[in-house]
Amino acid sequence: MTNALKVSKRKKFREGLWGYAFISPWLIGLFVLTLIPMGQSLYFSLTNYHLLESPRFIGLGNYEEIFMNDKTFVQAIKVTFIYVLVSVPLKLAFALGVAMLLYKSIKGMSLFRAVYYLPSLIGGSVAIAAIWRNLFGYDGLVNKALGAFGIPATDFINMPNTSLSTLIILSIWQFGSSMVIFLAGLKQIPNDLYEAAAVDGASKVRIFFKMTLPMLTPIILFNMVMQTINSFQMFTQAFVITKGGPIDSTLVYALYLYQKAFVFYDMGYASALAWILLAIIGVVTLIIFGTSKRWVHYEN
Repeated sequence: MTNALKVSKRKKFREGLWGYAFISPWLIGLFVLTLIPMGQSLYFSLTNYHLLESPRFIGLGNYEEIFMNDKTFVQAIKVTFIYVLVSVPLKLAFALGVAMLLYKSIKGMSLFRAVYYLPSLIGGSVAIAAIWRNLFGYDGLVNKALGAFGIPATDFINMPNTSLSTLIILSIWQFGSSMVIFLAGLKQIPNDLYEAAAVDGASKVRIFFKMTLPMLTPIILFNMVMQTINSFQMFTQAFVITKGGPIDSTLVYALYLYQKAFVFYDMGYASALAWILLAIIGVVTLIIFGTSKRWVHYEN
């Protein structure tokens, strides 16, 4: 009996080793690319560390400086929250609207879905950001189109009142990933429910708000969380199109963090900013999940 138990334990041990061997690339990536850098970043956030000097431990000095004296940090927070609060709802609403249009079974619909998804694949690239800058420039295509209707040209990129709007419009244009998820959710709603509602004489508007929308609330929650997290980390568009200007009107948080780290070489300060951003995203995500109990409906 004892020998049989030993053989069984050896077999389980060998199976466990094989399991760890197969997931070792993921484990190596987790430790080398995620956990160790996070630990170093946390340590650097407690130091006065410039890239050309050795880190010097100062405790919570960076955090005190950020919250007590850094007015640019306040501006970056303000701009980022405006960007998130405006772009995320508009993107989700636009994605849901397009998903409902593409839900119909029409010949060639798969091609249309692929075309509408394309902006999400290329929208975050430097090339698209450069094209967007030219589109909304003073001599860009947008102003030429408005000029055809007698509307005077506006330098959207370099005007503090409109510069952030161009970034928000670009974010809305990248609705493809949310649209695909909404399409999957729409396909999970039984057609029998729509047929029964139509027989009862319910209008399309009533069916949407009383049936479709409530049954999509879990999908809306998922898309909202993912898009909120991504929006807080937006960087490429602001860096290429506006570089944070004019007058810091588009200085989103990630761009400010980048400036501190790789323009001023203040890596300790930038690390503290990174951990504050992580805390902000965590708190906002918890708030979304906390409020979801009131508006998200599941089958049970």
